[in-house]
Amino acid sequence: MKKPAFHILVCNSYRIAGSAQGACNRKNAPAMIQYLTEGAADRGLDVAVSSTACLNVCAQGPVVVVHPQNVWYGGVESEDAMDEILDAIENGTVAEKYVISE
Repeated sequence: MKKPAFHILVCNSYRIAGSAQGACNRKNAPAMIQYLTEGAADRGLDVAVSSTACLNVCAQGPVVVVHPQNVWYGGVESEDAMDEILDAIENGTVAEKYVISE
């Protein structure tokens, strides 16, 4: 398997019992996964997008983490925000407006 250049993790608020609950899931995380996957493909980016369990920063959700930079983004609620993150990946920068930890 070829390792992707970037891995985007999208908090989907899964709990140990397996059900998705919490801020990120309620704020449309499942649709974010599709949007980021399609957006990365449209741009020709070598990106894998995955759903995660709760990342424990619910007050700042929806949360997206981009590796290998390990940049944590919060408040990623709009297509514009997701586009800014994809732009940052494409340009080798960081979408500063949404950074909660880097």
